[in-house]
Amino acid sequence: MKAVGIIPARYASSRFPGKALALLGGRPLIQHVYERAAQAETLSLVAVATDDERIAAAVRNFGGKVVVTSPRHASGTDRVAEVARDLDVDVVVNIQGDEPFVSPAVIDQAVAPFRSRPDLAMSTLCHPITDEPSLQDPNVVKVVTDQHGYALYFSRSLMPYPRRGEQAPAFAHIGLYAYRKDFLLRFAAMPPGRLEQIEALEQLRVLENGERILVIPTDDYVGIGVDVPADLERAEGFLARLAAPT
Repeated sequence: MKAVGIIPARYASSRFPGKALALLGGRPLIQHVYERAAQAETLSLVAVATDDERIAAAVRNFGGKVVVTSPRHASGTDRVAEVARDLDVDVVVNIQGDEPFVSPAVIDQAVAPFRSRPDLAMSTLCHPITDEPSLQDPNVVKVVTDQHGYALYFSRSLMPYPRRGEQAPAFAHIGLYAYRKDFLLRFAAMPPGRLEQIEALEQLRVLENGERILVIPTDDYVGIGVDVPADLERAEGFLARLAAPT
């Protein structure tokens, strides 16, 4: 089975224009993501998919592979699908370009089930929520699953709701996806769903179309993404702790 990782990256982020090129520890953010993803044992190729020549030039500068895509894509998934369409590959991993500490182990965990489940179309991951602010934060997307580990629903609201006063274990969704290639191309061609538009969560389109997403729990996730410029300071602090001698 052949798997590849594709990192969609655009320049015109509404909350942080040029985020992919922001410097973290003296290197562009996109370089951190690329180099971490390249350590995943299951990926035979990692590439950045972008419609911006500034990002493309930066990737080429650090020796990465980049594919320049159409500027008309509405989402990163569409950009990933354009690149995947021409690849001879079984599984495609969509890796967020604003997660500089993405764990290679998490990528491998997302890919692993495809080896033993020929009917599996898509996987993603989750981790336990351990603090009260995250339970109430709409930017922390929650997921609930059935007894077999397949997603029942994703929401920005608290799930499950503690109707009787005691909070059941809650899980935060990790925005990394692995798709079987043919399903990715079908997914990208589906029109946006009603729930997807209400919650602004693209993965709900899969559930609205009657498809299934396997959700894999992990303890290897480092949840330090860069959404706004202020997040860079926190990321710099974490990077410094990683580099400090033990």
